[in-house]
Amino acid sequence: MNPPVVELEGVGLSLQGQTILQDIHLRVEPGDFLGILGPNGGGKSMLIKIMLGLVAPDRGRVRLFGRPPQQTRGRVGYVPQFAGFDRQYPISVLDTVLMGRLGRRGAFRSLGAEDKDLARRCLDRLGLTDLADRQIGRLSLGQLQRVLVARALAVEPEMLVLDEPTASLDPGGGADVYRILEELSEEMTILLVSHDLGVVSTMVSSIACVNQKLYYHPESTISREVFDEAYGCPLGFVTHQHTHFILDDHKDD
Repeated sequence: MNPPVVELEGVGLSLQGQTILQDIHLRVEPGDFLGILGPNGGGKSMLIKIMLGLVAPDRGRVRLFGRPPQQTRGRVGYVPQFAGFDRQYPISVLDTVLMGRLGRRGAFRSLGAEDKDLARRCLDRLGLTDLADRQIGRLSLGQLQRVLVARALAVEPEMLVLDEPTASLDPGGGADVYRILEELSEEMTILLVSHDLGVVSTMVSSIACVNQKLYYHPESTISREVFDEAYGCPLGFVTHQHTHFILDDHKDD
């Protein structure tokens, strides 16, 4: 039997005396499409960084594919939160995607024709073939986000992790990214951090609500009580086009 893709047992983290995450337990199986929801400052991004071995927790056990995360980075594609960049930086779209190959081959191995062919296939899949030679600073935000997804796919990952991939995009650009993720979910495990409650609930197979603690729901159903608990305050919903579902309330053991 294959080990779970992600396994967290009793994970906790505090920074400067402030609790960020406490007693996190999570198991993600191969092929899952997990949506991670919660308020700003609730610990979602830090949880992802702990999973990937980018931040060490104070306590608890972290495993990816049954091993410490530092030993499995070539099996994971990661799209971090978009934080801006130097638009004058002289790098092309193709070379940006090729950087993803370093996660598979290692930083000190040269890239060859096979790597460039794979990078071009990733661009083609994201509808970016015609932009391969364009300087990265000449892209729209939507195009840039798709390039970052293509770079993550160039790793040839078994799991794709995305942290707020549509946060800087207009609705049309966000819809393009979500469409691509739905297609990719047929091929690999996906973990998606998002604030887009309506869209996520229609896409994912399971949901984790994170606000220091983690509340796991094995189905993609959402209730008002769930979000009141996870976000720490009552929420109202205004919906346009997207269906919402109902979950059982969170219960502390």
